[in-house]
Amino acid sequence: MSGRILVVTGTGTGVGKTVVTAALAAVATARGDRVAVLKPAQTGMGVGEPGDLADVARLVPGTTGRELARYPDPLAPDTAARRAGAPPVTPAAAADAAGELADAHDLVLVEGAGGLLVRFDTHGTLVDVAGLLAAPVLVVATAGLGTLNATELTVAALRSRELTCAGVVIGAWPATPDLASRCNLADLPTTSGVPLLGALPEGAGALAPERFATVARHSLAAELGGVWQTPQL
Repeated sequence: MSGRILVVTGTGTGVGKTVVTAALAAVATARGDRVAVLKPAQTGMGVGEPGDLADVARLVPGTTGRELARYPDPLAPDTAARRAGAPPVTPAAAADAAGELADAHDLVLVEGAGGLLVRFDTHGTLVDVAGLLAAPVLVVATAGLGTLNATELTVAALRSRELTCAGVVIGAWPATPDLASRCNLADLPTTSGVPLLGALPEGAGALAPERFATVARHSLAAELGGVWQTPQL
C-alpha cells in the first residue's frame, strides 16, 4: 500500500459521517492528492438509488468511490444482509478493498455504517477493519447534549483494542448553538482524551462543490489539512 488510509466512524447514525468524509476528501483534493472513498456496506438503499458515495461525488468531483455491497433495509449491515438473503461484507474484504485503493491513491477514506461496533457480519465490525489495516480512526460526533458520553465510549472502545483515534470532528455545528454545544467544544477533548479537530456547519452537505471546498478547509483543523481553530464562545 502506498497511500494513507483513514477510517471514519461515528458515535451513531446520522451524525454527519458522510459530510465529514467529503470534507476530508475536499481538503486533500485541493492540495493535489488522489482521493478514494470506500463504503464497505450501504444500507437503506435499493439498486440504482444514490447513496453516501453519490453525496461525496457531488460535493467533491473527481473522488474515486467504491461500494462493496448494498442492502435495501435501513438496518445494521449484518442484519440487512440476512434479510436480503445476501452475503455480508467481511472485515477482510473491506480491508482488502482499502488496500487495493491505496495502491492507486494518496488517501483512502473508509466510511463505516452507523457507529463503531455496528456489525458487518456475525462477528466483524469497523474496529476489525481498522485493525487489519493498522489505520487511525476519526470519530464524528454530534454537538449537543449526550455527545460527551457517546464520544468517550467510542474512543474507549478504540483504546481497548489498541487502535489509534485521530481525533473528533463535530458533524453538524448548529447555526445557533445552545449552552451544551458551546460547552462541549471544551469538554469533548477533555473527556475523550483526544483532540477536537473541527466542526462542519449544519447544512454543509447542500453546498455547491466550490463553496463546500472552502467551508471544508475552514472547518477542519491543521492536523486534517484545514485551518479551523476551536472558537472561543
